[in-house]
Amino acid sequence: MEFHLDPASFRALIFDCDGTLVETLPAHIAALRATLGPMGILPTAEWARTLYGTTPPQVLLAIEKTYGPIPAPHADILKQWVANYAKSLHLLERIVSVCDVALQFQGKVPMAVASNNQRANIEATLRAVGMDGVFGWIVSGEDVAKGKPAPDLFLEAARRMQVEPQDCLVFEDSREGVEAAEAAGMRVIRIDASASRVPVTSETR
Repeated sequence: MEFHLDPASFRALIFDCDGTLVETLPAHIAALRATLGPMGILPTAEWARTLYGTTPPQVLLAIEKTYGPIPAPHADILKQWVANYAKSLHLLERIVSVCDVALQFQGKVPMAVASNNQRANIEATLRAVGMDGVFGWIVSGEDVAKGKPAPDLFLEAARRMQVEPQDCLVFEDSREGVEAAEAAGMRVIRIDASASRVPVTSETR
């Protein structure tokens, strides 16, 4: 998947993180299983794929609906998820074509990451694939009242960049993310499974 962008057609770029800049699902599954496995809850990757585009709190609610009650406060589970995710970064894969766009326009236009995920996970992901410092702004699900498919994340990113929503171009992989970008009045490029991936190595770190 290659992108040929007309720089005159946008004033800012916004990127989703999970599934757009980086394939993170294996790392998240490993972290969730490490967190919930001692409680007898072992989510599968196949099941988790149905939750693309949802927020971490929504994931925990979906786990309870599918696998039964989580016998611990969700706030504690979210913290442990972050800790175990940090131990699973070797499972990440950089989505080359999208990262290349960000690197191409670094320093040329305002760029933000807008993700439903927790900020600590977003920052750890970007560091692991050598993309930390590329984006001027990170907007996480913790920064807005409603995650995707609501437009809040993208509107907040545009506000921080001081760019009108209609002047932003969004890169997204999930249906919820595409809906959120369109609801924000932004143009969106959807990333599909054909995008090439490169595993994290000592060089990218």
